[in-house]
Amino acid sequence: MNDITALGNALNVGWILLGAALVFFMQAGFAMVETGFTRAKNAGNIIMKNLMDFSLGTPIFWIFGFGLMFGGTGALIGGIDLFTTGGDGGWATLIFQTVFCATAATIVSGSMAERTKFSAYCIYSMLISAIVYPVSGHWIWGGGWLAQLGFHDFAGSCAVHMVGGTAAFIGAKILGPRIGKYTKDGKARAIPGHSLTLGALGVFILWFCWFGFNGCSTVALTDGAADVAARVFVTTNLAAAVATVTVMCITWVRYKKPDVSMTLNGSLAGLVAITAGCDAVTPVGAAIIGIIAGFVVVFGIEFVDQKLRVDDPVGAVGVHGLCGLTGTLLTGVFAYYLTDDLGQPLGLLYGGGVHFLGVQVLGIVSVLAWVGVTMVIIFQAIKHTIGLRVTEAEEISGLDLPEHGLTSAYADFMPVPATVLGTRAGEAAALANQTTAAPAAAVPVTRVQTEQTEGKPTAIHKVVIITNQSRFEALKNAMNAIGVTGMTVIQAAGCGMQKGAPEYYRGVPVEATLLPKVKLELVVSAVPVETVVEAARRALYTGHIGDGKIFVYDVADVIKIRTGETGYDALQDD
Repeated sequence: MNDITALGNALNVGWILLGAALVFFMQAGFAMVETGFTRAKNAGNIIMKNLMDFSLGTPIFWIFGFGLMFGGTGALIGGIDLFTTGGDGGWATLIFQTVFCATAATIVSGSMAERTKFSAYCIYSMLISAIVYPVSGHWIWGGGWLAQLGFHDFAGSCAVHMVGGTAAFIGAKILGPRIGKYTKDGKARAIPGHSLTLGALGVFILWFCWFGFNGCSTVALTDGAADVAARVFVTTNLAAAVATVTVMCITWVRYKKPDVSMTLNGSLAGLVAITAGCDAVTPVGAAIIGIIAGFVVVFGIEFVDQKLRVDDPVGAVGVHGLCGLTGTLLTGVFAYYLTDDLGQPLGLLYGGGVHFLGVQVLGIVSVLAWVGVTMVIIFQAIKHTIGLRVTEAEEISGLDLPEHGLTSAYADFMPVPATVLGTRAGEAAALANQTTAAPAAAVPVTRVQTEQTEGKPTAIHKVVIITNQSRFEALKNAMNAIGVTGMTVIQAAGCGMQKGAPEYYRGVPVEATLLPKVKLELVVSAVPVETVVEAARRALYTGHIGDGKIFVYDVADVIKIRTGETGYDALQDD
């Protein structure tokens, strides 16, 4: 019997450690989401902040925070347990709770991204880990007064996510919006992130790790806990998937196209909302919670951004704050597997009455008040001492250089223009040799005369083509098909007289003054310029606004530096 007990204990400890490892890896997910949803000039700063909130929070929580949270059974705080060894739960409990604390702290960085001093970030991140999170965490998980009333937050919709989301809202409000985020009349401008690929990678990492965040919060696999863990996996995944589909549908209707970044937020919204009641609700309840979370995150992000004018680059307030609150509240409605002494489900939907729901509401209000008051004090104290925000010049240049001496987080990397799926060299060649010319008005050509050297006629032309990035691959293949291989490609931004078609980013219209373009420069001699122009027209023509423009210049002379050859000869291969 002792051997069986020891084996069971070892299994439970292993389950906790697996959960700790998965929750730790959520730091990578948050780092990718925040980096992808912000601009490239701040990527290094974002990565550094996500690294340091965990690295600073770990010793702070070990020295001081864990004791406040689990050092006793007082109503308000646990106690003082400096340099803890984890109390009765031992080392496994210590590391498991440490990674949860780090998750609450890292949520704040996204909402305050692109304009916060790194030194200020380090200070408030440590204070969240030392005081703010542990105190409210004790109320919920450490045997404090909310736990004694029967408040239920299984894995942290309230204790982790709502705490982080509330701090994020207060920080972003006190900090103020990014430069250029709002017009003089208060209208929100879209500031798209630089890499949806990184953002999507972060969401997938978080979704995967959430199985540890929620599932391993059973902290055991013995005595029936394995069945609970399996149910938690199902409800967690179901809520996330349904919320994702819900947000896709909402944005498809509202913005005329399914919004990628908002839909990614929808996945996280479902995960956050189900976290409080993932052990207590049925699959049907989880699906309904996912649907509600989808509506909350879309309209919540729009409300915070456009009505409250709080600049939250990654949607942390909507995802973690509002959906954390929603999930905690809905646990009081859909709890089926939580029962009273008579075996009656506590959820309002199943006849449990309003008492349990009232306790959930009380817990939400109390945690909001605690975090709100403490974070206002912390942020205002930082603002009026070392300062909370970087200078205007530093913000405009990006935080990578002034804060970290990093010229670019993408050194030696040249972004490749988007390609057209399905376009092959043979198809492009056929397109280039079509006999039917594209309408001249679609891709207009401007000829520019330059001053020529006296007595030296030119047969050399420079062709400049400005078009959509999505047409670059077709254009490149068309040029190769007619024998033009030398080219210079430049990433550009601009717009024509029509100022482009309306686009939306997270529900905000993207200003059409600077649309992403590609600029291709060719200098041709052996291939007739008329052939180049016609091939480019055919490759670029779609009939839609924004097909591009072609400029043709006479070139006075060309010099090949290596050989000294000039004119026509300088443009030929050896």
